Amino acid sequence: MTTDNTTHFGFKQVNADDKVKLVRGVFDSVAGQYDIMNDLMSFGIHRIWKRVAVQLSNVREGEQVLDLAGGTGDLTTLFAKRIGKNGNIVLADINSEMLRTGRDRLIDRGLINNITYAQVNAECLPFEDNSFDCVCIAFGLRNVTDKDAALRSMMRVLKPGGRVIVLEFSHPTDKITEKVYDFYSFKLLPKIGKFVAKDEDSYRYLAESIRMHPKQDALKKMMEAAGLERCEYFNMSQGVVAVHRGYKF
Repeated sequence: MTTDNTTHFGFKQVNADDKVKLVRGVFDSVAGQYDIMNDLMSFGIHRIWKRVAVQLSNVREGEQVLDLAGGTGDLTTLFAKRIGKNGNIVLADINSEMLRTGRDRLIDRGLINNITYAQVNAECLPFEDNSFDCVCIAFGLRNVTDKDAALRSMMRVLKPGGRVIVLEFSHPTDKITEKVYDFYSFKLLPKIGKFVAKDEDSYRYLAESIRMHPKQDALKKMMEAAGLERCEYFNMSQGVVAVHRGYKF
C-alpha cells in the first residue's frame, strides 16, 4: 500500500478501499471452476505444494488451526487428518462464494466435525489473542491489500509456540524458469481461463498479482517485522512457489 492511499490490483493502481471489492469480483467469478483451474494451471502439482506446506506446519493432534483464504477447503481437508477429534479448524475466507463452495465440498467429503466457518478479512481477524496453534494462508496473501496488517493480525491470534505458514506463488530462482513462467503466465494462463472458466480477465489479474507479490527475502523480512521469529522459506519448483514459516515465542 502506498502513502497516497492507492495500491496495486494486478499491474493497475487503484484506490486501496476498492481493492477488496475488485478481488471479491475475481473470486466470485472463478469460485465454481477454482479447483479445476488449479489442476490445469499447475498440472496437478498444487496438491504436492499443499501437502508440503501442511507437513512444514507440524500440526499435531488436538491443535487449533486457522486456514485463512481457505477457499475450497484443500488445506482444511489435509489438516483435518492431523488434528483428530480433539482439534479444531476454522476455514476462513473473505469471499462468501469461495467459503460456500469450500463448505459444500467439505460436507460432500464427509468432513462435518471439528470444522467451523468464518467470513473474515485477514487484516483484522475477529478472534481472540493466542487462539491458534497454526495460522495458514495458501495462495491468498498476494490478494490482501495491507499485507503487513494481515501478518500482524495473524501474529496476534497465534498462541506462543505457534507458527504462521504462508504458501504462495513466488519468484523463480533461475532465468530459464523465469522466462518459461512468464510466457505461461501471460500468454497461456488467460487463454485457459477464457476456455475453462469463461473469464480471461480474472486469470490475467491472477498472473499479474503473482508478479506484484514480494519476493522471498522481502516477505521473510515482512514476517519478521510483524514480530514472528525464526522465519525461513522453502522454495519449490525452482521458486515458482515458496512456503514461508515463522514462529511466535
